[in-house]
Amino acid sequence: MKLRALLILLLLLLALPVQAQAPITIGPAVTPAPAAASPTPAAPFNITIGLNGAPAEQGNVSTAIQIVFVMTLLSLAPAIMMLMTSFTRIVIVLGFLRTALGVQSAPSNQIIIGMSIFLTMFIMAPIGDRINAEAIQPYMAKQLTLEEALDKGSAPLRKFMQKQTRPSEIDFFLGISGRGPTKVDQIPMTVVIPAFVVSELRTAFQMGFLIFIPFLVIDFVVASTLMSMGMMMMPPVMISLPFKLLLFVLVDGWHLVVRSLVESFGL
Repeated sequence: MKLRALLILLLLLLALPVQAQAPITIGPAVTPAPAAASPTPAAPFNITIGLNGAPAEQGNVSTAIQIVFVMTLLSLAPAIMMLMTSFTRIVIVLGFLRTALGVQSAPSNQIIIGMSIFLTMFIMAPIGDRINAEAIQPYMAKQLTLEEALDKGSAPLRKFMQKQTRPSEIDFFLGISGRGPTKVDQIPMTVVIPAFVVSELRTAFQMGFLIFIPFLVIDFVVASTLMSMGMMMMPPVMISLPFKLLLFVLVDGWHLVVRSLVESFGL
């Protein structure tokens, strides 16, 4: 019985079609309707980045030169920040203050640099607003050419540096460059910038000397007291440091130093 059932199963499997056949129709042939045309695929979205864009307008330099100029400004941004603003004077004075107090790591270099940067932003904010209103915005609105924007943008910064620079320093660099007497508004930036840097260094060292005086007096008093008591082996710095910190806190030293720095720029 098992053998008979197995043979019947094999016959049934062989009777199944191997693949589906097309149906056979009797009558006139019917032409199938053409399939609907598939929509044309959209063109791919391409982005082209290059320097050969729209032609430069009359009076403006090409795009390639503008990009090179902007990259040069970005590379010189730290030097501009340090040497053409109030940053130099502030960071030097704060460094002298830390040395006069006798503490080597409080406040740290990061705090001094950060404080100098934000004080510089506060002092230079009006000048930045003028540069933005007189040069950057008109240039972006295509009301000025690049050369005109540079002239108008450098004017407020030039005025600030000349105001903080001693006339003797400007005369010194004018003499070195071989220029004769020059009007104030015609002094080139190549003369104004080094004169401003030297003048700022001189002013910062003068302010640092004035900061040192009260702390030196405390050191002298403590050293004389220890000498009179016969405590010659005791380092005077260990005794004078708490008194210097106490004096600095009682007179609100940070307020006095920051106010003197800000007012020294005529604000």
